[in-house]
Amino acid sequence: MEKYGMNTNCLTLARFFLHEQRKHKEATGELTQLLNAILTAVKAIQSSVRKAGISKIFGLAGNTNTTGDDQKKLDVVSDELFINMLWSSYTTCILASEEDENAIIIDKHKQGKYIVCFDPLDGSSNIDCLVSIGSIFGVWKRESDSGEPTVKDALQPGNKLVCSGYALYGSACMIVLATDSGVNGFMLDPSIGEFILTDPNMQIKPRGNIYSINEGYSAKWDEAVKEYINEKKFPKSGKPYASRYVGSMVADLHRTLVYGGIFMYPATTDAPNGKLRLMYECNPMAYIIEKAGGMATTGREPVLNVIPTDIHQRVPFFVGSKEDVQDVLNCYKKHGLTAQ
Repeated sequence: MEKYGMNTNCLTLARFFLHEQRKHKEATGELTQLLNAILTAVKAIQSSVRKAGISKIFGLAGNTNTTGDDQKKLDVVSDELFINMLWSSYTTCILASEEDENAIIIDKHKQGKYIVCFDPLDGSSNIDCLVSIGSIFGVWKRESDSGEPTVKDALQPGNKLVCSGYALYGSACMIVLATDSGVNGFMLDPSIGEFILTDPNMQIKPRGNIYSINEGYSAKWDEAVKEYINEKKFPKSGKPYASRYVGSMVADLHRTLVYGGIFMYPATTDAPNGKLRLMYECNPMAYIIEKAGGMATTGREPVLNVIPTDIHQRVPFFVGSKEDVQDVLNCYKKHGLTAQ
């Protein structure tokens, strides 16, 4: 198919999803329409990230978001892009964003059946120094057909996700999308403005040799985490694990998915419930990793089983290769800290 110097039959993300849609006779095309709206937002954010310095949209916006983080100008731009694209897609009824305190209820005449929780620009503290950043999203289906949608409709556990994904804005722009049928990666081809399937059926290794954690908080970890990290740094036999930490979760999780290993953001004495948000960070990422053959836990229970009580709820987070995460759970069990 490349005798003319280009692939004339490339599998775009839109074509891929239309193909998946045909497998479900009950499909209405609404989810495909929703994902196309997200793709538009991602392409626009990618463009904004690339020209942020030239367009003078680096730096702080002068506000803090609902979780207390300083908002960057690109945070605000990305949030507005996600909201506007999804609002006008006629596929959603509730939107929940890291940047907005309250859930957004879509106007009745524009409502669809899906709920989308998203972090429009994860790792924004790294924007000004040009480190890879990303967007994260999870899609649920509203379970009730009666009455007006409320925030309670959005408070569903991760095991009820329809699909989830992330966009990585780095040396290339990539979307990794997880559905019930598996995990697939799509790279943006800037010459045609389309995401092309480049990494079909992504699988994480059963065990890696990399751990990713902010060791600056080591004095504030519980004993189980301290013991686990110590075992990986000073093993009784074999080579120690390598330490890699970008500080942008999308970048760290993508490396973990590709190379194997474990990403951790545990609870500390200052943040006993952890720091990462369940609905639009941990659940979407846990769904992707588990569909790729990995595991995700809070240390006490599977992330996808946590019943949410608030759209901005925080949880401790351990995710990655199944055997590596199991090692963490073994440490928690040893110290009597787990119910899993």
